[in-house]
Amino acid sequence: MLSIQNLRVEYGARVLFSDLAFAVQPRERIAFAGHNGAGKSTLMKCIAGVIEPSAGAVTAPKDFRIGYLPQEGIHISGRTLWDETLTAFGETLELQKKIERLSAELGKLDPRSSPYAELLEDIGGLELRLEEADPSRMKPKVESVLQGLGFKRSDFERDCGEFSGGWQMRIAMAKLFLQEPEALLLDEPTNHLDIDSQRWVEQYLHAYPGAILIISHDLALLDALCTRTIAFHHGRAEEYAGNYSYYLKESVHRKEIHRRRYEAQQKEIAETKRFIDRFRAQANKASQVQSRIKQLDKVELIPPPEQDDAVMSFRFPQPPASGHLVARLDSVTKAYGPLTVFSGFNFEITRGEKFAVVGPNGAGKSTFCRLITGAEDPSTGHHEFGQKVQVSFFSQNHADELDPEKTVLETVEETATREAAGQARTILGCFLFRGDDVFKKVGVLSGGERSRVALVRMLVQPANFLILDEPTNHLDVQSQEVLQNALRDYEGTVLIVSHNRSFLDPLVTKTLEFRPGHPPQLFAGNISYYLEKTAGDRDATTTAGTGSAPKASTSSSPVNRKEQKRREAELRQKRAKLLKPLENELEELESKIAELEGAQATLTAALSSEEIAADPDKLQQAGHAVQQITEKLETSYSRWGELSDEVEKVRLKLGAS
Repeated sequence: MLSIQNLRVEYGARVLFSDLAFAVQPRERIAFAGHNGAGKSTLMKCIAGVIEPSAGAVTAPKDFRIGYLPQEGIHISGRTLWDETLTAFGETLELQKKIERLSAELGKLDPRSSPYAELLEDIGGLELRLEEADPSRMKPKVESVLQGLGFKRSDFERDCGEFSGGWQMRIAMAKLFLQEPEALLLDEPTNHLDIDSQRWVEQYLHAYPGAILIISHDLALLDALCTRTIAFHHGRAEEYAGNYSYYLKESVHRKEIHRRRYEAQQKEIAETKRFIDRFRAQANKASQVQSRIKQLDKVELIPPPEQDDAVMSFRFPQPPASGHLVARLDSVTKAYGPLTVFSGFNFEITRGEKFAVVGPNGAGKSTFCRLITGAEDPSTGHHEFGQKVQVSFFSQNHADELDPEKTVLETVEETATREAAGQARTILGCFLFRGDDVFKKVGVLSGGERSRVALVRMLVQPANFLILDEPTNHLDVQSQEVLQNALRDYEGTVLIVSHNRSFLDPLVTKTLEFRPGHPPQLFAGNISYYLEKTAGDRDATTTAGTGSAPKASTSSSPVNRKEQKRREAELRQKRAKLLKPLENELEELESKIAELEGAQATLTAALSSEEIAADPDKLQQAGHAVQQITEKLETSYSRWGELSDEVEKVRLKLGAS
């Protein structure tokens, strides 16, 4: 049992937490909750022995092993992925070497001598320990865990230094899983995982034989895994006997009880004081007054209820209206040399749709984002935008392109609209830049902080088509909620590359999956719907690809593929019959409007020319032509509005069927 005893951590006058005490039982799953900077990671580092607490102690039985995965800062090089991962079995490998060395020495001794008998006994003891470790399972375990975390067999002989930061974290995670310490401490373990690896990790953690203490902003993971929550708030840490959702409800309940107790006590104190003030001068009440005064002195005052942290919010700048068609890929093939990412890919996104884009790393999600934004051309095929589409794209790479000499506030204000620029500090506060943080130079920020600046910079730009690549990786729960609410109210079109189910599920209505070796596949539902529909296929793939990797039980039954295909065919037929004619008419109308707007602009410009202004007949003809075009435009705009409404109604009807 791991024991945390009266732990206190302070930095100058600031106390992160004080008198924190709890015990971790075998196989417990505990979540640490609270906003960024509240003390979660600090507590984890204290337990792991990375930092010393200001007071208190962390105790554990002899030979109790604690494994710690930090949020960032891991870099490994100089060994192949396979050799580095094998170091997780360092004790077993050392036993093998020792047995080999002693066996070689044994061959030099006289079998009839006492040193021979003693050495033989030592080797026997070591072999018993080796047998318990079961070295025959080392290689299959390593393969299972590496493939579960998304590595390919072709990666096994690559030097670890060739892998990026996210993959470095996966290497460290693989070693921890294989070491199987009695307590596993994980600080944001899913930040750099794609949806397949995240699902595998969740299953692995469910079956993990030791205790788990976890910090995560993936609320779906916390709810599925944890049975206990320690929440950090205003220098205190409180325990809750349930998962994250239970903590949210129970914390509200506790605050309400505290408020009622405080108000009842204040009422009682006020009544006592009134009695004292009223009868203080009356001799016959003197003893009662003195009794009440003593009673007041002994009262243990209930502290006043703490004010909840202000929940900030922001709204996107009002997006300019786009045409019904936002972007289209027509028979697109994208290849880099001999590597073909996808071939003959057709995709269309229309105004107001909100898509999730999922799939393992390297399957083509980022390539798709660059193609759909027009940042990269297809090898073959065609990409087009609809009318009046304005794109805003956030990717992790944008953080590296920021000017290191500018302050956080300057970086955001230079791209903001006039309206958004006035709210820049408030919006930055929503994303964890508070007070003087906004005056820091970008060059001194951490990678996660720069990523948040790049995100805010994108959010304050006027656009009607947003593409967000892993926007929640460096956001705490409150910031995620702020962004989620803003996206829910956003009237434009959105594509989000993410694996964060709790963030995506209330937002998206369609999921686009990319998978190596398969064409992209569209699912008419959110992430939970997508996971349910693909559960059977994924379990089969996991079993085949990762051998004996542990699996959590699930209530989802395998998908009936035949039935699913039948329903999809019916939906395509309905779409072709009901929706396609309307969409075609709308597209033709938008082209017509574009032509009329161009003609109107040309004629309006001509009206102000000296040649026409000097000729009354030409001026009258041009004025008449402008009037005719204006009338046609008004009729077209009216029909465009009617058609748009019809298309939306049919789409909703088909989406519900």
